[in-house]
Amino acid sequence: MTAAILTDTVRMNNNDGTTRIEKDCIGTLPVPANVYWGIHTQRAIENFPISGVPVSHHPELIRAYALVKQACAQANVTLGGITRKQGALIERACKDVYDGMLDDQFPVDVLQGGAGTSTNMNMNEVIANRALEFGGYERGEYTVIHPNDTVNKSQSTNDTYPAAVRLSLIFALRTLIRSVDALSMSFLALSRRTADVVKLGRTQLQDAVPMTFGQEFGAFHTTIASDSRRLSDMIDRLAVVNLGGTAIGTGICADARFRSIVTERLRAVSGISVTSADDAIAATSDMADFVDTSSAVKRLAVHLGKIANDIRLLTSGPQAGLVEIHIPARQAGSSIMPGKINPVIPESVNQSVFTVMGMDTTIAFAAEAGQLQLNAFEPVIAHSLLDGMLILAHAMDTLRTNCVDGITVNARIGLERAENSASLATSLNGYVGYEEAVRLAHKALAEGRSVHDVAVDEGRIRKEILDDVLDPLKLTRLGR
Repeated sequence: MTAAILTDTVRMNNNDGTTRIEKDCIGTLPVPANVYWGIHTQRAIENFPISGVPVSHHPELIRAYALVKQACAQANVTLGGITRKQGALIERACKDVYDGMLDDQFPVDVLQGGAGTSTNMNMNEVIANRALEFGGYERGEYTVIHPNDTVNKSQSTNDTYPAAVRLSLIFALRTLIRSVDALSMSFLALSRRTADVVKLGRTQLQDAVPMTFGQEFGAFHTTIASDSRRLSDMIDRLAVVNLGGTAIGTGICADARFRSIVTERLRAVSGISVTSADDAIAATSDMADFVDTSSAVKRLAVHLGKIANDIRLLTSGPQAGLVEIHIPARQAGSSIMPGKINPVIPESVNQSVFTVMGMDTTIAFAAEAGQLQLNAFEPVIAHSLLDGMLILAHAMDTLRTNCVDGITVNARIGLERAENSASLATSLNGYVGYEEAVRLAHKALAEGRSVHDVAVDEGRIRKEILDDVLDPLKLTRLGR
């Protein structure tokens, strides 16, 4: 979506041409009469025609923010900061936002200045005007429910925005972890199907020693499963919020009791074990949990990239490559070479990985660039993390359904290469020593014969011993 499209969206929402006039500290501005946002959002639309990607691109963030505002409304009612009627109307509006009924009312660009202020203002205005409508009032009648004085009471962008981002990342992590676990289980199932199918292992792209296809795919399972645990560990860290800290963490403009009450209410409405930060000032400016979350996501990306590379290499061919596995044919591979089929699914995973690595770099720069009591660049951190996790989740889902679940192995080639590899001489080290094993390997290569046949002919080791010691399948199980 381009910036021009965002402007067109505003026009479509105001197709009757009517406006209402709203006022802020800068002056007045006409706002489309039939939208729920107000002057602060309108200014942000005009100020940030940057990426063309609206905040509504991240529904997790919208829903998380609705929960934060709902918890704040409940805490303010408890403390007498707003009336029960105001609180009830705000909660109804928050529910509509959470349910996705007002997603088109969040048009502000994801790359916005102000540390998320425009998103917070947008949320305040939409909730206020929806609440007014529920109460039978006109949009913009802020003497009844005001975006700042009522919806945003006891709050600042600097505590609500980080809290909403943290919850949204937890929502996104849950989705990502489900995709990780599903892919991991697919590799486990593939490993079990091929547990006794022998092939030749390789190090540095050179022949190594025998293994099974099951062991190779099982290693993929183990690697991905470890990423699932690492990502899960981030959830508790992200569940620590600085609500009640307001502007810089000192709690200015908020009742001293607000912090504990709002945290408890957020825990109740979100179902997440939210806790309050020990040091709200540090929590307001410190981006370490986001950096560590990005690191865990990048770790997953690195593993996925390596696995995609291995799959592409193992399926290379079909005549002049390794051709040890077959992956499902998904589309024609060339506009000029008839019958060519390319590993397009792993290739798409690789490109997803490259994208996430770039996002991790963006996050590191943004986290480092914070100054004094606030980091102004949290919006690009949130956008990069949420997009990165979504991309990887989709990449893993398509890798699983369009590739891994359909992999078959070339058992004949696998066994043939394992039996005839000169690397089998490794298992003779304990019988004839390293130097003699090297000689047997070189002789086998030079004569185009197997180490087994060369060793039998030389007669230094009995054939029945060689049959046992050089059995490729037995060699894959020595560590058991």
